[in-house]
Amino acid sequence: MSVFNVYLTGVGGQGIGLLSGALGAAIVDAGLALRGCETHGLAQRGGVVVSHLRIGEGAFAPRVPPGQADLVVSLERLEALRGTVSNLRRGGRVIYYDAEYQPIAVRMGEARYPKADDIEAEVARKGGTVERVFDEGLSDPRMQNVALLGRVAALGAIDRITPERLEKAISASVPASLVDRNLEVYRRALGA
Repeated sequence: MSVFNVYLTGVGGQGIGLLSGALGAAIVDAGLALRGCETHGLAQRGGVVVSHLRIGEGAFAPRVPPGQADLVVSLERLEALRGTVSNLRRGGRVIYYDAEYQPIAVRMGEARYPKADDIEAEVARKGGTVERVFDEGLSDPRMQNVALLGRVAALGAIDRITPERLEKAISASVPASLVDRNLEVYRRALGA
């Protein structure tokens, strides 16, 4: 029984909950078996937030084993690199939003923040593919998660997760007053 593993990561406040919730709803809507969980660090203080989604009848535990992610989705460049190093399987795919949330060590000049080239090199080392997402017209950075969902759908990154299923999941996941704005970002990313 095959399992498709998705590892989602970002920084507290970026919307990993909505990202994984909408993706999970689309997976269930497609009639696929799903196991998953979220782990929160110091999310309210900009700490790491991770969500694990395991798709398929053979998934018995909710967490993606290290080095077994078929797809790493990240809302931030440093977390995209970390997720690639620790979780991406050989030949996997990374889709990340090119946002920068610098930790204290970087701000103090004690560490270097990764560049897009660093992610590309690590993904290439694992024989994978990488997609950088950035929306110049994004009016609210809290919608970066929806832009990522648009690229996941456009690339067909998860079998049977169609643009229509994700659009339906987004509409059900955000407050009614924000649906139109979120769908505008989603559709723009879908066609990018």
